[in-house]
Amino acid sequence: MSICTTCPYCGVGCGVIASPDGQGGVQIQGDPNHPANFGRLCSKGSALGETVDLTGRLLHPMVGGQQASWDTALDLVAQKFKAAIGTYGPDSVGFYVSGQLLTEDYYVANKLMKGFIGSANIDTNSRLCMSSSVAGHKRAFGTDTVPGTYADIEQADLVVLVGSNLAWCHPVLFQRLVAARKDHGTKVVVIDPRRTASCDIADLHLPLKTGSDVALFNGLLSAIAQADAVDRTYLQHVNGFDAALDIAQQVDLTKTGLDPQKLQDFYDLWVAHKNVVTIYSQGVNQSANGTDKVNAILNCHLATGRIGRPGMGPFSVTGQPNAMGGREVGGLANMLACHLDIENPDHRACVADFWDVPNVADKPGRKAVDLFKAAGNGQIKALWIIHTNPAVSMPDAAAVRAAIKSCDFVVVSDLTDQTDTAQLADVVLPAAGWGEKDGTVTNSDRTISRQRAFLPIPGQARADWAQLAEVGRRMGWQHAFDYQTPAQIFREYAALSGRAGALGKDFDISGFSDLKDTDYATLPPTRWPVTASRRGGRFFADGVFYTPNHKAQMLAVKQADLPSKRSAKYPYRLNTGRIRDQWHTMTRSAKSPRLSAHLAEPFLELHPKDATDLGLSPSDIVRLNSPTGTALLRVLISDAVSPGNPFAPIHWTGETAPSGRIDDLVTANVDPFSGQPDSKASVVSVEKFHANWYGYAITTQTPNPNTAYWAKARVAGGWRLELAADDVPDNWETYARSLLGLSDGDVISVLDKARGHARIAILRDGIVVGALFAGPDPIAVSRDYLAGQLGQNSPRILAGRPGADMPDPGPTLCSCFGVGVNTILTAIETQGLINVDAIGVALQAGTNCGSCKPELTALLGRAQVKVAAE
Repeated sequence: MSICTTCPYCGVGCGVIASPDGQGGVQIQGDPNHPANFGRLCSKGSALGETVDLTGRLLHPMVGGQQASWDTALDLVAQKFKAAIGTYGPDSVGFYVSGQLLTEDYYVANKLMKGFIGSANIDTNSRLCMSSSVAGHKRAFGTDTVPGTYADIEQADLVVLVGSNLAWCHPVLFQRLVAARKDHGTKVVVIDPRRTASCDIADLHLPLKTGSDVALFNGLLSAIAQADAVDRTYLQHVNGFDAALDIAQQVDLTKTGLDPQKLQDFYDLWVAHKNVVTIYSQGVNQSANGTDKVNAILNCHLATGRIGRPGMGPFSVTGQPNAMGGREVGGLANMLACHLDIENPDHRACVADFWDVPNVADKPGRKAVDLFKAAGNGQIKALWIIHTNPAVSMPDAAAVRAAIKSCDFVVVSDLTDQTDTAQLADVVLPAAGWGEKDGTVTNSDRTISRQRAFLPIPGQARADWAQLAEVGRRMGWQHAFDYQTPAQIFREYAALSGRAGALGKDFDISGFSDLKDTDYATLPPTRWPVTASRRGGRFFADGVFYTPNHKAQMLAVKQADLPSKRSAKYPYRLNTGRIRDQWHTMTRSAKSPRLSAHLAEPFLELHPKDATDLGLSPSDIVRLNSPTGTALLRVLISDAVSPGNPFAPIHWTGETAPSGRIDDLVTANVDPFSGQPDSKASVVSVEKFHANWYGYAITTQTPNPNTAYWAKARVAGGWRLELAADDVPDNWETYARSLLGLSDGDVISVLDKARGHARIAILRDGIVVGALFAGPDPIAVSRDYLAGQLGQNSPRILAGRPGADMPDPGPTLCSCFGVGVNTILTAIETQGLINVDAIGVALQAGTNCGSCKPELTALLGRAQVKVAAE
């Protein structure tokens, strides 16, 4: 039996058809009827079936590192929270939750904290993702509303990507944009300091200086006025135009670092194409002036009336599957459920009456950065962390780890007790995961979709709403948290939204308030609002907003200086972000061998000039230092970044590469309006890490690395390891057995003490179960080939690469179909392939999610250069 559900990764919210095999496995395909993806899936979504196994799952509560019953664990949680509140008041406790929660989970958590505990100290990791968009929307529109829909991408004449590598971070939307470019002739502009994969289809790439977005869009507003492209009729619905334009006309465009002609080309494109969609993401939001960046973008759309109509409008794309649901349900510390305002006494009274409590929290709670600072200084006595890993993902992560460790009482609800955060907790509660959970999520264009269970909840794990409700009951609020099903919670939430709608708010799904269980079970994807008079659609084309005077507000925003200044001690500015095939801190995605094949270790993307200045070669390891921490990363030399502005991905943890935890380097500078940390502009130094030996290893067992630098990744049948260290082992064979977790088996080896080389393989009955390759320089072996030799009879294993009679596929480029670089280059050369489509026909590469197409284009370019040289 196949089940329609929703992908648990990014905010695109793709529909998935899951077909369980009855033995714990599942086949995955895209849902052709879902309006977000129409059957498409990215590499991560396609590999979901590889991530639902129970390896590493926590199947029972843990208290003090020991297995415990649910009664023991939940009694302790309730008692500790009640004791803290009784002694120190409601603001002495906090929740830190996640966009991985379903809306029903979020609702119960918000009700428990803001309504019954009486504090707003509940924040979410969405604070790190899109809270600047929330603040910008509220300042401009009076409420946190995304005006448009995904269909606008297909209907636009110009799409501008700002701080958004859509090709890698939202690949399905990117493929919709690729199709629009082909079918509709849509122009594409990419605004990003890096040349990302999204630039592959760009008509214009503007590599602006980090943080100069306000200057760029103030320049655009000025150009709009100069070209007489202002919509004077629409401005009757907008306040603040003159003040915003006055500031904009004072802009110093040299702050952008862009060629004046390229800037003018962009401005001309924007003015000439009425149907403009501006898609923005973390490159805008994750900034110490992210809210001003958002409003600079919104100003341009408001001034031209290009909002709320087909093919036009500003569009914030979110990073998590239910970041929007969390915003709608009040998961952020500065809002109430259903877009109601915590500072508004009428809104508080409405919620208090609905929940039947004397009062709800009457002031904003601590946002994420401040919440963990309070845990560290003793103001937060009890903290509950749900489905997120702040010990790695928060800025100044080492300080966050110290804060969690020092907090009096910490609860973690998660799928595993092995995350950096869970290992610091007093109580770890086993939670249901994707495929086991039942509820709803909201994607970036306001579409509510069902996540449905298709696997049984394993062991003693429980749904998050059930855990929260049970603690609420044990704290004395039995009736308020007497929930039996997520459908019951959803109906209550929908009814509350009707109260919000009556108060004039935009979020209203009261049409679902009497939804029967059977209708909830079959609920199709539905865009809000859902009321007796309206369903879905766009916002603001009519010029009616949610401010007190119902007019939009343009903001006079200035270009701010970057908060962290480069210096002789820290001469580089570090940009951070995601890679194509991994997700957040990899708790789910790293289970898939094919997702780990593309980029298997933490790296620093560094401009060739910087590499030359630092005396670095490809594959060297570098040490980065910042005012808050240090990291070791592999060097990737690339002119996709500008000199002085390296890039590093965020994904690695203490489980996968402890020296590669990037947020240890990120300072906790936050936007004053949104509280969102600036993750894109921390200052660092870069220096070569001089190891005495480097290594690459494979093993069928869980490895035991203890070197200064190590990174592990899953492969079919085991693990692969990258290593670097100072101390040279006295006995390489003994060291290899310990490292690879293989105490038995036959050893074959080639050892060269004089040159410092060691090649060791361990076999059982002639079958490879492990191997280590070590030497004084970065190891030059065929990594993907060697990983494929685990479990094989491989007489050439110590050669480190296939023989002449066996082609080496090279590093994996297309994760969906496991196609390597060498395979693609050979096909280009021998079959005369001249474009990406021809590669797809020959090898399937690029024909599923398409996120590898930019790299395929680059390979075609390399092959053409080679032919020209010959």
